[in-house]
Amino acid sequence: MKSRYQEYYNRSLIQFYYSYAKGLSDEEIRQRKLPKKELSTLNLVIVVLCCVIILENLLVLVAVFRNKKFHSAMFFFIGNLAFSDLLAGSSYIANIFLSGPRTFELLPVQWFIREGTTFIALAASVFSLLAIAIERYVVITDVKVYGSNKSCRMFLLIGACWVTSILLGGLPIMGWNCIDNLVECSAVLPLYSSRYIFFVMTIFSVILLAIVILYVRIYLIVRHSQLHEPANSLAYELLKTVTIVLGVFIMCWLPAFTVLMMDMSCTISSCRILAEADKFFAFATLNSALNPIIYTLRSKDMRKEFLRVLCCWGLLRSGRPADRCLVPLKSSSSLEHCTANKHEQHQPIIQNCTTCV
Repeated sequence: MKSRYQEYYNRSLIQFYYSYAKGLSDEEIRQRKLPKKELSTLNLVIVVLCCVIILENLLVLVAVFRNKKFHSAMFFFIGNLAFSDLLAGSSYIANIFLSGPRTFELLPVQWFIREGTTFIALAASVFSLLAIAIERYVVITDVKVYGSNKSCRMFLLIGACWVTSILLGGLPIMGWNCIDNLVECSAVLPLYSSRYIFFVMTIFSVILLAIVILYVRIYLIVRHSQLHEPANSLAYELLKTVTIVLGVFIMCWLPAFTVLMMDMSCTISSCRILAEADKFFAFATLNSALNPIIYTLRSKDMRKEFLRVLCCWGLLRSGRPADRCLVPLKSSSSLEHCTANKHEQHQPIIQNCTTCV
């Protein structure tokens, strides 16, 4: 009898597990294995969306890299979020082109890599959101820590983000799967254990709750520090940003979370919505396209840098000389200016700045 890890190279295993977990007949399997000449409309839309995700997050990375004014802790976190979202878009495109009839041509180890890469990229994006929330909270509540150890904490948070994401996405290929245990197989991801799916969804739910708690706490601190300011102060701008962030996060991920939680206690024959899980995953990927808009386009300095980068690429020159596109920002980032001013503060407060991220 072959061991579990030897089964990773059994080419007939995927067809058997798909047939069992998804309740497919031999004829349905045969139809799925037929080669397709072109992408479906949904897959074509997803590919276009992923290309947009890659381009806009690449724009963020270039903007942060080329301008030294953005070489501060918060913008590095934004760059890390952009990098994880870029990988999410890239991995989802690869997943599409390796799905359909090609699924049955894969070895189980290749299938685990295909799905695991997507899990790692999406998990890194989610953990990056948490890291940004943690950093904001620490900056507001503990100025001295930010001033003395900001680089150390920044690298620790970024490193923890990727290590945790790789471990989380790599658990199935390391052994937490349903090979040799058909009863535990997921109907959405047939080689994954439904217990593993539940574990991942629990972690993501805890992360969402943690982000909500941190941002509520941040808002309460900001509101307290702005008691003597006009009604339309920075506190309300921050609340608006936080509401957008949490609203988009919940909007994009809640449908996928719901379907995957149903997968734990429902078979595909009794819950036909499980057969449409790919659509919910595609919708969750939309979060990676919206993150750059939420976290960077609310910064006036970042918007200006975007225009400079597009100008350098020849996409937006507006009749200006090429050398004018290379002129750096004249003033430091407002976000950086905020944190710089805070070094001399002895109690948490947010200055009146133009960046509300």
